Amino acid sequence: MERKPCTQTVCGVEILPEQRTPLVEALLGVIDQLRATVQQQQMRIDQLEEEIRRLKGLPDQPKRKPGPSPLNDPSGPPSASAEKKKPNTPDGKRPGSAKRSKTRDLIIHRDVPLLLGDLPDGTRFLGYQDFTVQDLKVEPYNTCYRRGRYQLLDGTIVTALLPEHVTSHFGPTLRQYALYQHFHNHVTQPLLHEELLEFGVDISAGQINRLLTEGHEAFYQEKDSLLPAAREVSAYLQTDDTSARHQGKAGHTLHIGNDLFASFFTTNTKSRVNFLKILLSPHQGYLFNDDALFYLECFDLPQKLLARLRTDTGWLYEDDESWEARLDAWQITAAEHRRLLTEGALWANLLAHDLYSDLVFVSDDAAQFKLLAFLHALCWVHMERHVAQLIPLNADQRAAHEAARDAIWDYYQRLKAYRESPTPARRARLETGFDRLFLKETGWPELNEVLRKIHSKKSELLLVLDHPEIPLHNNLSENDIRQYVKKRKISAGTRSDAGRRCRDTFLSLKTTCRKLGVTFWRYLQDRIQGLHDVPPLADLIRRKAAELANT
Repeated sequence: MERKPCTQTVCGVEILPEQRTPLVEALLGVIDQLRATVQQQQMRIDQLEEEIRRLKGLPDQPKRKPGPSPLNDPSGPPSASAEKKKPNTPDGKRPGSAKRSKTRDLIIHRDVPLLLGDLPDGTRFLGYQDFTVQDLKVEPYNTCYRRGRYQLLDGTIVTALLPEHVTSHFGPTLRQYALYQHFHNHVTQPLLHEELLEFGVDISAGQINRLLTEGHEAFYQEKDSLLPAAREVSAYLQTDDTSARHQGKAGHTLHIGNDLFASFFTTNTKSRVNFLKILLSPHQGYLFNDDALFYLECFDLPQKLLARLRTDTGWLYEDDESWEARLDAWQITAAEHRRLLTEGALWANLLAHDLYSDLVFVSDDAAQFKLLAFLHALCWVHMERHVAQLIPLNADQRAAHEAARDAIWDYYQRLKAYRESPTPARRARLETGFDRLFLKETGWPELNEVLRKIHSKKSELLLVLDHPEIPLHNNLSENDIRQYVKKRKISAGTRSDAGRRCRDTFLSLKTTCRKLGVTFWRYLQDRIQGLHDVPPLADLIRRKAAELANT
């Protein structure tokens, strides 16, 4: 028996069976499809808003319970004090709220006694009750060096020399302040110019640019020493990248760091060649040997070309020009082949220097960070996002989605516990649990496909079982590079190579100082004034690594 269509209500309008013509049926189908699309888009919007709140550190939106509003309750809404939980401390007070002397360690620059007069006879002085006022003294401080000029008997005119520390018409504190404001507080050059003029400093916009970008060779050398020092004493390095603008063109900024340091490298390209060159620093050159041939074999370079290259190995090409000339001599014209040969020669040189044999790289799943013969661990937060981005369309898919995410984070907590106390039994259970979690059939094909892709990266996600010292996520890299994103949004891109190098240098030094417990203001003061109270940052990296190893 043919089933008759039942009555349906659409937007408050009842559609009778006899009114459901083919045209009406088609329109109803379009309406159902639009409803599903709108529902899917709304769920995506909610996910993006939640992600924005998380990245900005905003509080979560309050979840409203179904039912009548508490405002309609005759007894009134519950008071805030009734809902506030007591702190989990013995005295019920907020942690850190204990009274302390806030001015005990302050340096007092001026004492002003305040005494009473016309007191009656017999008054006894009991001492002072101190009231400390903290303030800043921001004003220009100009020095005129009056250099004596003399004429000798032979007519020669000589002039008294300036003190050794005087190298410019602008003093060290002014230079320190300009660098601190621009690179630490993200004050743009026009605003910094306006600020200094308001303070009474007679300075031009061009001179500010020179203060920020010229005469920083010592800072460049110290920044270049961070990565070599850290790879000597570290068990792992974390890396990430972000987009950058330079001279009006798109580029990329690479971050390499860990708990001891951070170093930024802005270049025109985002590639494995660029990554290998940075890792090789301070060494240079292209080594074409058997290791390079092995690399090319792994990436399926044509056998005919490999056979021709095998007769010309064992050479080190010290710079880009000599390497490009060698590629031309080999008549390598295909861009893909030139890229693979360049990667292979850089990779072979990296192996020859044995710089990263015991180090683990932690990153997202970007291809340029994956190197043959190097240990590579993936970020669990990035992996879980592939599951989180799925949008369920019905109750069964929502249940499967929530169950999968809960299971992943439960497994993540077990990995965290393993890092604190690794045992063979825990390791075996985690390996078995990984397969059970990501090979499970959920009844939702799209979710199953994502879980299988995650399972294919098992060795990189479970590298922590062999190296419990490495982190499970790449949040450190993302947090470090976020300040570069902030700088990019405020000041856009760089216009000169010197400006780009300065931005990389001072953001690297600032972030490293923070990790080593050195204030950036004090660091700039020490370096610019030549006080030599703050040791080289490379030495502090080695010292802190030794302290962490002994704890």
